[in-house]
Amino acid sequence: MSEYKIGFIGIGNMGSAIARAVRKVLPGHEIILSNRTAAKAQALADELNCRCADNKTVARDAQYIFLGVKPQFMKEMLEGIKDILAERRDRFILVSMAAGVKIETVCEMAGGEYPVIRIMPNTPVSIGEGVVPFAVSDGVFMDEITDFCNYMRCAGTVDRLEERLIDAACAVSGCGPAFVYMFADALALAAAECGLPREKAREYALKTVIGAATLAADSDMHLSELRDAVCSPGGATIAGVHSLESAAFKGAVMDAIKTAFDKTKQLG
Repeated sequence: MSEYKIGFIGIGNMGSAIARAVRKVLPGHEIILSNRTAAKAQALADELNCRCADNKTVARDAQYIFLGVKPQFMKEMLEGIKDILAERRDRFILVSMAAGVKIETVCEMAGGEYPVIRIMPNTPVSIGEGVVPFAVSDGVFMDEITDFCNYMRCAGTVDRLEERLIDAACAVSGCGPAFVYMFADALALAAAECGLPREKAREYALKTVIGAATLAADSDMHLSELRDAVCSPGGATIAGVHSLESAAFKGAVMDAIKTAFDKTKQLG
């Protein structure tokens, strides 16, 4: 039986955000962390009141092993722990966060047909408002999926997909926050250009994005219907929509998502 429920190998921005979310569900003594920079792992371990160790210890002692390294470093990291994994006789699950890296590739790199959960979280998991699409290999049991979703519940929306859809989800929910920040920044800059004080411009831009998204999430109306509800005939909003359409706004957003999708597939 594993000594720790959850282990993290690599605690960058995403890994540390998920560790904080998991800590809201599990006591610190059931979590173990490792990182290439040991001082960073120790600092987070102190914050979460959990244990800090090295990669091999996490690979040996954790039930769910979160692999929080970038795709280009995944092979090297797994090479360093594959012997430890092969020696284990208890049940464990690899949880990969590497964009574009398929489940079968994780198994190849790890040196065995291990149970794998592939996830693509986004940065808002740090405040419990994230989106965490996930896919599982055939070797993951239903009760393990249930436990995984329970451990991740404070991260936000945890949603199971077929693996073939993970890269598309990554392009929308994984990359999407950056595009939303760009849009909100453009709103604030334009408001400042029109004379609104900068602090008010930022506040109003962010509140507008949050409020509109919340309204859309709570509504059964199509997004285009919600847009039309704001556009009075002959009014200011429809004039602004016209300007955005003239600049191919929707096409630019769709191109950004498709470009991100294609790049994600290349990473694997």
